[in-house]
Amino acid sequence: MLAVLLAFTTAAPARSAPPPPRTVSAWLPYWDQEAAYRNALAHAAQIRTISPFWYETKSATRVDGHPGAGERRIIDGLHAKGIQVVPTVMEQLKPGALAAIMTSPARRAEHIDALLAVVRSRAYDGIDLDYETIAPTPDATYKAVRAGYAAFVTGLCARLHAMDKQCFATVTPKTPATGRVWDYEKLGAAADRLRIMAYNLHHAEGEPGPLSTPQWYDTILATATAEVPPAKLEMGIPAYGWDWTVGSKSRAQHVTWKDAEALRRKVKAPYALDEASRTPHFTYQDGTRRHTVWYQDARGTAAHLSALRKYGVPHTVLWALNFEDPELWKTLADG
Repeated sequence: MLAVLLAFTTAAPARSAPPPPRTVSAWLPYWDQEAAYRNALAHAAQIRTISPFWYETKSATRVDGHPGAGERRIIDGLHAKGIQVVPTVMEQLKPGALAAIMTSPARRAEHIDALLAVVRSRAYDGIDLDYETIAPTPDATYKAVRAGYAAFVTGLCARLHAMDKQCFATVTPKTPATGRVWDYEKLGAAADRLRIMAYNLHHAEGEPGPLSTPQWYDTILATATAEVPPAKLEMGIPAYGWDWTVGSKSRAQHVTWKDAEALRRKVKAPYALDEASRTPHFTYQDGTRRHTVWYQDARGTAAHLSALRKYGVPHTVLWALNFEDPELWKTLADG
C-alpha cells in the first residue's frame, strides 16, 4: 500500500496535449525573387507552401506573367526541399471589370480555362487567387458578385481537384462591419485553403496606426471559424509596415521590417511596442515633415498568435518572404 501511495505521489503531473503543429506558408515577391528564394530554402523545414507572386489577370482569357514568372530552377529547388509551389494570380482590373467576369457564367468558364492553362504550364501544385478589386463592390450589386465569385471558385477548385491540384483563395478580413462580398462558407467548402490577409487595419491611404491588433485578429477569427473549418484557414501575417507623412494626404510609403528597422536606427528613434496593438512604431523628422512608422516584428507577432491558438488555427501565411524579422521564424515555430 505504501509503495502504491509513493508511486502516486511522485508521479509526474499530467500534461495537456501539445498544440497542433503550426505550418507556415509564404508569398514570394517577384521583385526580390532571388533573395526571397534563398530565404525559403533556409527555412524549408518550417515551410509548407510557397506562392510566388508571379501572375496577373488582365481579362477573362488573358493571364500574364510578371518578370521571372515560372522559373523552373526555383520550382525545382522548392520541390526538392519538399515545399509545395502554388503560384499566386492577382489582378488590378478597372472597377467593375472583375465583377462582370464573375457574374457571367460564360466568362467564368473562359477564365477557369485560362487559369488551368497556367497550372499546366509548369510543375505547379495548384493555384492561389488574390482577387481584390471586388472587395469594395457597391451595395446594389454585391450580392450578385458574391454569388458569382463563390460559383467561380467552386468551379475552379473542382477542375483543379480533378487534376490532383490544390486550390487556394486569398481574401480580405470578414468582420461584422467588413468583407461581406466574400462568401466564406462556400469558398471554404470549395478551396483547400482560405487565406485571410489579416493586415492593413491601417493602410497606405488612411490614417497612421497599427497594421493589425490581437483584438482585431480575435474578431476576424471568430467570424471565419464559424464558417470555415479552422484547419482550412491560413492567417496572413505582415512582415512590413507603412511610413506616413503626418498631416499629408499622400499615400504612405511601404517599408519591410528590414527597411523599418534600418530607418529607426538611422534616425536614432527608440524601439517602442504599442501596448494595445503589440506593434512597433516610431516617429522621426525629415526636414520640415514629421513621419510616423508602424510595422510588425517577431515580438509583436508573438502576441498576435494567441488569437490563432484560441480558435485552433494552426496555419499562417507570411507577406512576404525576405521582408521579415529573422526572429519571426522561431516565433512561428514556437506557435
